[in-house]
Amino acid sequence: MTADALPPGPGAVVIALEHALIERVRRGEGAAFREVFRLHVVRVRGFLRHLLGSASAADEATQETFVRAHAALRGGAEVERLQPWLLGIARNTAREHRRAQQRDVALADTVSEQGSEPVAALDPEALLLGREASAVLARALDTLSEERRAALVLRADQALAYEDIALVLGWNVARVKNEIYRARLQLRAALVTQLEPSEIA
Repeated sequence: MTADALPPGPGAVVIALEHALIERVRRGEGAAFREVFRLHVVRVRGFLRHLLGSASAADEATQETFVRAHAALRGGAEVERLQPWLLGIARNTAREHRRAQQRDVALADTVSEQGSEPVAALDPEALLLGREASAVLARALDTLSEERRAALVLRADQALAYEDIALVLGWNVARVKNEIYRARLQLRAALVTQLEPSEIA
């Protein structure tokens, strides 16, 4: 049997099935997009939960992510692989949510300074990872930049390949590896600092 006659590998089969599903979505088949949602919603929501630190914020951003994805697919967006493409949309959605949260906090501070009733606002960084992680780990993750945190979560939690992380973040593979390496070093240093016993003066 020649190399040309060999059957396609499992990765090629998955990509072919995804492309067929995408074509069905483009034709307006609601069942096809429901299948896209079913296959990817858990990963998308988990990624957003890590970035936004709140289950309710992640649920809202997840819904928005899939609304945007549906519009983009119906508009003919070119998609190589669904998972990294969807996570890229999720990352952009999370950025917009975080900016909106920061504006709300700034507005609350302004209102408070003017002597009005203070507005309670949850700090998304203080809630990072919620029930799945300790407060110590959440504070350590808070020391990472948004981009490094996203890269680390995509690798450690989503188990994405470096090439797929590069697609999500718009980086080259070398930068992905470098940022994840630096994120791990920074996280380890932050954890060591927090776990050291405080010195008594």
